[in-house]
Amino acid sequence: MSYDVVIIGAGAAGLMCALQAGSRTKKVLLLDHMPKVGSKILISGGGRCNFTNIHTTPANFVSENEHFAKSALSRFSPQDFIEILKKYNVPFHEKKLGQLFCDTSAREVVRVLLAECEKYRVEIKLNETVRGLKQVDSDEGYRFEVTTSSKILAKSVVVATGGLSLPKIGASNFGYKIAEQFGLKVVPTRPALDGFTLTDPAYQKIKDLSGASLDCVLTCNGQSFRENILFTHKGISGPAALQGSLYWKEKTRVFINLLPDIQLKELLLEAKKKNPQTNLLKILSQYLPQRFIEAFSSSFLNYSEQISLPFAQVSEKILLDWSTTLHAWSVLPSGTVGYAKAEVTRGGVCTSELSSKNMESRKIPGLYFIGEVVDVTGWLGGFNFQWAWASAWAAAQSV
Repeated sequence: MSYDVVIIGAGAAGLMCALQAGSRTKKVLLLDHMPKVGSKILISGGGRCNFTNIHTTPANFVSENEHFAKSALSRFSPQDFIEILKKYNVPFHEKKLGQLFCDTSAREVVRVLLAECEKYRVEIKLNETVRGLKQVDSDEGYRFEVTTSSKILAKSVVVATGGLSLPKIGASNFGYKIAEQFGLKVVPTRPALDGFTLTDPAYQKIKDLSGASLDCVLTCNGQSFRENILFTHKGISGPAALQGSLYWKEKTRVFINLLPDIQLKELLLEAKKKNPQTNLLKILSQYLPQRFIEAFSSSFLNYSEQISLPFAQVSEKILLDWSTTLHAWSVLPSGTVGYAKAEVTRGGVCTSELSSKNMESRKIPGLYFIGEVVDVTGWLGGFNFQWAWASAWAAAQSV
């Protein structure tokens, strides 16, 4: 069997690359070791797929080369993907912060991608494990032999195998192994967009807050995110924590402003002056759940026994300490949650090994890497899907 393009991995990037290459009249084979396509699409966004973000810019991505994603993102925009969905009358909506979701089900996105693949006669083989990949030289221009249950010749091979996150849906290190086989550098990988684990004894005292969600500003390594955090039995999750985990490094502190909309210092000093019989619990209960205030104060605030005392009996220094802690709660994560729940994998095939224009290996002509397997990782909120679409489109114009 012989093809113009063999694409390994039938996730978001693989499907997009297949249909785009097919639209250029290429003979395309799409392979995947799993029994169905688009597994991550189907479970994303609570089953409604946050398929892009209309505010996508290169600044929403992390990579050793912060400029690498610019070319692909500029040539295939969120609007370009929206137009594909519109052709199939897929209803969608903006949830918040530019995040677009299907109105009904993530299955609609997979349906569209498969319909486009069928339209352009893309051949799809599932439950098909790639056992080997090697370079060949033929008069017909075939550069690679792909070994599955049979031998397949290909002029180009596109690796779209994703990362290590969510192994329960088939994630593996196969793409990195291919890169290393051909001498390409791989940036060390780690889970990302997965929240923090906290083993500090003080945190253990507020485990009963599990399930509580608070609006805050979380800052990690100079990057700040205004979203909710969610307390869990193991630490802190929620959108703000997931975003912060993308920038976290071992032994790095995370700072959380639990009251981003008020100036607590001025508020407390003014209350002490005008109403000395009030107390911190009454003031904070206007902005935070009482059970959180009580648990947090006993674990993280000095002088916590004074939380219910009238301000007349509380010094200004104590009020300032409370203000500082609530505006810049400092936590030292013991780690992140891990690949089992991570949205994505940070790191991957080094961008210095690839052309930013078409994702082709600089060393091995005809070998391409797209999507999550590459060292380009987006924020939470549809950015990683947009990278999948854009990098896949870029490769498909060249294969």
